[in-house]
Amino acid sequence: QVQLVESGGGLVQPGGSLRLSCAASGLTSRTYGMGWFRQAPGKEREFVATISRSGVTKSYADSVKGRFAISRDNGKNTVYLQMNSLKPDDTAVYYCVARNGPVGSSRDDYDYWGQGTQVTVSS
Repeated sequence: QVQLVESGGGLVQPGGSLRLSCAASGLTSRTYGMGWFRQAPGKEREFVATISRSGVTKSYADSVKGRFAISRDNGKNTVYLQMNSLKPDDTAVYYCVARNGPVGSSRDDYDYWGQGTQVTVSS
């Protein structure tokens, strides 16, 4: 049974940084494309970033490009999202996702979702 467990969320001031982690179990991470989506109050869930199975190919939403960085450690079955220069608009629940195959930017591309971790950017 595949499980994805996020951690690292919290309250941070504008301009601050957070690092999210997603620990995967029940899968061999090197065969799974992984990524992050987020959902703000009253808004649809949206794509944030993805990383290929090898970790070579990365993709970002325009709204986070240059501020967020996705990475993975297949030996630890873990994917990370380093978030810098955070803005109030980044406030959302962040979800880790996994797919047995290539990554995509649509919610429908992913078979597995974590429970989410809250990120709040506020002064």
